[in-house]
Amino acid sequence: MTKFADHEAYILAAPEVLQPLLVQLRTQLAKTLPDADEIIAYDMPGFGFGKSIIAGYAAFSKQCGLYVSSGAIAAHTDDIAAIGLKATKTGVTFSPKKPISDELIVNLALASRKELGL
Repeated sequence: MTKFADHEAYILAAPEVLQPLLVQLRTQLAKTLPDADEIIAYDMPGFGFGKSIIAGYAAFSKQCGLYVSSGAIAAHTDDIAAIGLKATKTGVTFSPKKPISDELIVNLALASRKELGL
């Protein structure tokens, strides 16, 4: 498995069609969590403090995922469904055809931070 030095390297290694979505995630998370560190954990880029990850993101072959706390997902289940995205216990997947909104990124990141007490 490839190890990435930073967020930029991760984004550049992702499928080209997904790179704009990853840039959107990174930008919105950086604005929403300005005091958090950019980290690489579990071979994914994310934002957090030390070993505490507030939000992480990943690219796959045809879609991307945003990963936050389970409470953040639970608190925004209706918002996720309203824009036609799929959620797991700790993540939301989306694609260029069904992108995630900036508002949902912000809401999930803030809810995750609050749940984690960071």
